[in-house]
Amino acid sequence: MTDWDLLSSYAGLLTLATCSICAGSYGSLTARKSKPGQPVADKSTDDEEEEEIPERLSSADVYLFPILGSAVLFGLYLVVKFYGEEWINWLLQWYFTVTGVGSVSKSLVSLAKFTLGAQRWKKFDKLQILFLKGPKEVISISMRTPSWYIAPLGAIPSILYTFGPSTTRKSALLTDVLALSFSHNAISLLKLDSFKAGCALLSGLFLYDVWWVFGTEVMVKVATSLDIPIKVLWPKSLSFATTRGFTMLGLGDIVIPGLFVALALRYDHHRHSEASPRSRLKTPYFNSALFAYVAGLFTTMFVMHYFRVAQPALLYLSPAGIISFFVTAAVEGDLKQAWAWSDEPEDNSASDAPKAAPNGNAVTSTTPVINVAPIGPATVDVPEDVEDEEVEGKEKKKAKRRKN
Repeated sequence: MTDWDLLSSYAGLLTLATCSICAGSYGSLTARKSKPGQPVADKSTDDEEEEEIPERLSSADVYLFPILGSAVLFGLYLVVKFYGEEWINWLLQWYFTVTGVGSVSKSLVSLAKFTLGAQRWKKFDKLQILFLKGPKEVISISMRTPSWYIAPLGAIPSILYTFGPSTTRKSALLTDVLALSFSHNAISLLKLDSFKAGCALLSGLFLYDVWWVFGTEVMVKVATSLDIPIKVLWPKSLSFATTRGFTMLGLGDIVIPGLFVALALRYDHHRHSEASPRSRLKTPYFNSALFAYVAGLFTTMFVMHYFRVAQPALLYLSPAGIISFFVTAAVEGDLKQAWAWSDEPEDNSASDAPKAAPNGNAVTSTTPVINVAPIGPATVDVPEDVEDEEVEGKEKKKAKRRKN
């Protein structure tokens, strides 16, 4: 007899993971430089917030992932085994409570921008707060008006997760809100710089996942002991009843393949901007990588359901992602170009230069500053040679006056 309750939980997890990867992938896109002859966007219409500096992951970086991940995982296992899980859960819960405020806030602002549309969003006033120490800018906070109202809402899940009653803290909905915001921001901000790095990451963590799940009890022990929002939950019930428990998917099984899918989308945009920017955008690499993720996760769930044994998802997701890249590159006929491509950050030095107004004067900013908070007195150091020249000039003027 078909267990529709369990199948619905698999479908729910698959939907949440796929939507999170799609949102994070599009969030990882940045504006490209305009080519000669193309209109240059007005910087005053750029996004309001100072974008977080993305962390770029090269091949040298990703080689360390399995090593560092193994060290952290085994360290947590030793702590749980010999010291118990209470205090480490307490410490990690506070950590995720604090980071969850910023993570959920950023995700809510991104959702609002997507809902309203980029053009309508840019019509809102941009408000900026500066904190100065003398003439030096120490802190600058710049957001459009809706963000000032939306961002504080990000504290609600963290407050409920930490200070709410036990039934609220164990809520699958609350855990999913925090976990999905973490995955969305991780995929948006962590950027693989090439397909070489992406394939190395998937290959290394493929071995990592297989060893720690099949070779030892470490992964299962840590995953079942830690009560923190690093997993996505879905009740095993069509009516969302929690009596049968939940199916679970770790954030690593969303974020790691999601980084590769986001890389594929950025490469599609690169090809589009290089070839024909005015034509309709085609995303063969992104579509292929996303389909491979869905197929790989579906295979994981099928094998787990059939054999009734926990499965390392990256055992299926990693090969699926790598194969999707090489198959798509072969079909598109640009394997050499795709393999050599590097997603380097754009040089915005030219766009940051002051713009010239119609009257020839330089326009440095169009952002209204609503508050300036000075911190400490302003001081200006004058070199000694400049001071000596000023003194000599004054003495010469006095001598001329005496002669007259």
